[in-house]
Amino acid sequence: MLVDNAVEGDSRVQKTARSAADAGWHVTLIGCAHVDAERRWRLGDAEVRVLPLAAVAASGRDAGSRDGSGLRGVSGLRGVSGLRARLVARGGLPLRAARLARRPVEHAEVRFWRARLRDGAWRRLEPGLWDYERVAGPVVDDLRPDLIHAHDFRMLGVAARAVDRARAAGRDVKLVWDAHEWLPGARPRRDNARWLPAHLGYVREYVGHADAVVTVSDTLADLLVRDHALPERPTVILNAPIAATTETSAPDLRKRCGLPPDTPLLVYSGAMAVQRGVDTVVEALPLLPGVHLALVVADPAAAYVRQVVARAARHGVGDRVHVLPYVPHRQLVAFLATADIGLIPLHHWPNHEIALITKFFEYAHARLPIVVSDVRTMAETVRATGQGEVFRARDAADLARAVRAVLADPARYRAAYEGEDSPLPGWTWEAQAERLDVLYRRLLTPIR
Repeated sequence: MLVDNAVEGDSRVQKTARSAADAGWHVTLIGCAHVDAERRWRLGDAEVRVLPLAAVAASGRDAGSRDGSGLRGVSGLRGVSGLRARLVARGGLPLRAARLARRPVEHAEVRFWRARLRDGAWRRLEPGLWDYERVAGPVVDDLRPDLIHAHDFRMLGVAARAVDRARAAGRDVKLVWDAHEWLPGARPRRDNARWLPAHLGYVREYVGHADAVVTVSDTLADLLVRDHALPERPTVILNAPIAATTETSAPDLRKRCGLPPDTPLLVYSGAMAVQRGVDTVVEALPLLPGVHLALVVADPAAAYVRQVVARAARHGVGDRVHVLPYVPHRQLVAFLATADIGLIPLHHWPNHEIALITKFFEYAHARLPIVVSDVRTMAETVRATGQGEVFRARDAADLARAVRAVLADPARYRAAYEGEDSPLPGWTWEAQAERLDVLYRRLLTPIR
């Protein structure tokens, strides 16, 4: 398995590797990240190896502005690296002005290289993609795998080229591409006009190499068939939690917040960014006297988390916001269970409309009523199951209305998780792992 991160914190990748190993596959999970040296550990019977991208970055090759500035090659001169570093360090208006000045050049670059190289234009527009090849390609070749499972879009090309090399050497290797998100709807992390067209071309160049595609929702499966004319509909592997945990105990969210059982507690668990809507929750808290909010995040000291906490203080509700670090994903469902409501306050964005995200299932297995913004797929699901309430995205007053409705009759919403009509049995990682195992075996069974 290949992934473009450090593995830790990526629950889908961890669960996929561990469950495949539990099913009897010999699994090596390779991550690529900016670490100082290779890291190794085990997830159950799966071996994890995180390879350092730092060595490639230190070579001095201009690899698409990994500093996030979006200012690669300003004025076309190699000597501007010091200027770029100063602009990024200073930030503010000078950096924004430099980005704006750069934008027409970037659009011109996209048009020029797309005209010359078509989908292969990523080689000029986003050459940093080669870093993953340089780091992971030789390791994959040495492992001589029978099947490569490429997570998300950056590792698709690495896997496809490894398959080509293996087949040229007489070995038949199968490739599974795991599309975690709809790339045309992705929001680039930096202000760079080259990013999206480069990565779209990269995926189009290599998607035909995949022997099978898996993805996270039915809606995304349909989009992938449409966008890439796939001969077979992707297998849907939901981002569902593990139902049977091996952990004997888990910490208690409510106790960690220092709250008694009768204090209303909302929880938001996961990555935080403006488009994820936590600001709307903070703005709603003054309308919800006595209600507390727990934020369960990877890094409680992160800049954006601090901004949200400061906003809460300005609204006079700082004492009702509690920031806590992640717990291991196998403990998370039990950890969340003492809250009263799980929050999903996403803004409208293409990928937000089509997904049933990981926290949706985690909240459900914790038997929490869910208050979700009116992003399409999750809103439709909540309305169909009756497991929560839907509010208008970015509308703090409507969010407060939804929270009050749930707190007035929580048993009504929790009842959706009970009985023979409960969706929970199908919303487990164990059920998803069975589908993946069937797919692997089908691909590797010789045709007679």
